[in-house]
Amino acid sequence: QVRLVESGGGLVETGGSLRLSCQASVLTFASYVMAWFRQAPGKEREFVAGLGMSHTATKYADFVEGRFTISRDVRKNTMYLQMTSLNLGDTAVYSCVAQAPSQATYTSWGRGTQETVSS
Repeated sequence: QVRLVESGGGLVETGGSLRLSCQASVLTFASYVMAWFRQAPGKEREFVAGLGMSHTATKYADFVEGRFTISRDVRKNTMYLQMTSLNLGDTAVYSCVAQAPSQATYTSWGRGTQETVSS
């Protein structure tokens, strides 16, 4: 399994920006499908954004509405989620996930990082 460690969460005001990072302990990072999920208090975990092995293959949840950008730096084995125009509904624990090559489902999950948006 790949070890995933998120960072960058914190407290931000409505309308602000934040960048989350996910450090992966794998040498073949570029060959993994990656994604961000989030879980708000009292709600089910939901998909936020995904990144295919190709750097141009991205997918976003409808609620993102162009505010977030997912990316990766293979030299640093790190995935990012740049978030802008944050609103109260974005408050959640954000977790990164990885899908190993030839696997049909996500195979590794990070512990998550808390992001809180205040009014």
